[in-house]
Amino acid sequence: MIKTVLYGVGLGAVAALLGGGGTAHAQGRTSEQAAQILEELKAIRKNLETRPLAPQPAAPAPARPVDDKVSYAFVPGMYTMGKEDAPLVLVEYTDYQCPFCQRFHNDAFAQIKTNYIDTGKIRFVTRDFPLSFHENAMRGAVAARCSAEQGKFWDFRNTLIANASQLQADKIAVYAQNASLDVPKFKACLDSDKYKAAIDKDMADGSKVGVNGTPAFFINGRMLSGAQPFDKFKEVIDDELANAKKS
Repeated sequence: MIKTVLYGVGLGAVAALLGGGGTAHAQGRTSEQAAQILEELKAIRKNLETRPLAPQPAAPAPARPVDDKVSYAFVPGMYTMGKEDAPLVLVEYTDYQCPFCQRFHNDAFAQIKTNYIDTGKIRFVTRDFPLSFHENAMRGAVAARCSAEQGKFWDFRNTLIANASQLQADKIAVYAQNASLDVPKFKACLDSDKYKAAIDKDMADGSKVGVNGTPAFFINGRMLSGAQPFDKFKEVIDDELANAKKS
């Protein structure tokens, strides 16, 4: 490629000399001189073409596989479901306005709960990851935490997920009333920023381990992204359960 370019540039220069007769003569060059230059360029090209190519660098050795698992330390304030000593932990990062998060809970979650959480095989942990382009996602995350103050976290969370496209402040107040929450206390909590730091920490922790969209899951540290069907979760869960038995 380099040889062709060099030769092409040389021919271009000669063409300029030959084509621009007035200029060539003004510079003291004759057509014979131009022809001589062309012959020299042909010789250079022949020399380049016969010269052995430099050896190409060897392809880099394939990178060693890395452990793609992440670890989690349980801290106060995490919202969990299932046995504390379950062999597996499934961590979810969710956005209450996200339609794909809603799809996961409408489809796969019920089967995961029945087959693995309720049977003591999985401890389920939910963490917040409200996306900036969902204007009501942060409000939904705060509302879920405020409902936890009154012992209604999981039920109210299900209500929020079921109404993912209707999380305006007035709608959430209606959900709180229907859930028999202390509405004035709930609204005071919702209007405060008492949970902002905790939600920001969830987002920061998620970003550190590769979360950039929702829903995102970690099954004993193995990442699974998107509203995957139950069979995909089952494949990873069963594999991790088998690994747990070996260790």
